[in-house]
Amino acid sequence: MKIVNTFLVILLALVYHQAEAQFQQAPLPYAYDALEPHIDARTMEIHYSKHHAGYVARLNKALEKSGKSPASLEAIFKDITAYDAAVRNNAGGHYNHTLFWSVLTPSRTKPSKALRAVVERDFGGMDKLREAFLDAASGRFGSGWAWVIVTPEKTLAVTSTPNQDNPLMQDVRERGTPVLGADVWEHAYYLNYQNKRGDYLEALWNIINWDEVSRRYEETL
Repeated sequence: MKIVNTFLVILLALVYHQAEAQFQQAPLPYAYDALEPHIDARTMEIHYSKHHAGYVARLNKALEKSGKSPASLEAIFKDITAYDAAVRNNAGGHYNHTLFWSVLTPSRTKPSKALRAVVERDFGGMDKLREAFLDAASGRFGSGWAWVIVTPEKTLAVTSTPNQDNPLMQDVRERGTPVLGADVWEHAYYLNYQNKRGDYLEALWNIINWDEVSRRYEETL
């Protein structure tokens, strides 16, 4: 009975700690196998339940150690130089992955009329946007991300960042609001595509959630 009671105390403490954690990982919006054959179920499971979950846990631990309680991830990024590398890397990892899951879908979607118009204006069409985005993603040396952003001037641009940085951070070279992001860390594709990042990126373009990208763009107007 004493062992059972001890186990219950530990379990309740863990639940309480998770409930009190400053940041939480949202549920994946589809099943692990929903994006096959473009992204396999095993990669999705490891990516979401190990890598992303790890960023969230380490972020909460780093913030607890720092004694700071920022209101949001965006608040961290606006003042990123006030935080140490642990907060930077893990806050970026949490935000970037949350966005990444949202801009992928097993359903067929199309860009909104407003998004198509601005893509035509700033890139010369969807094919040109695709080319620029895949070039940025394949050209990112080492680990990092490729982005489509809305700049402060309200134009669309393609950029990339190293590690878990993103364009919301106050000290990155090209700042803006991300509407589309691609994870080019090897853990995102290595099980299925090995070293063929280009093949992974080509497959990724087939499962972009243009409804979500369009929504994110229209929120910036």
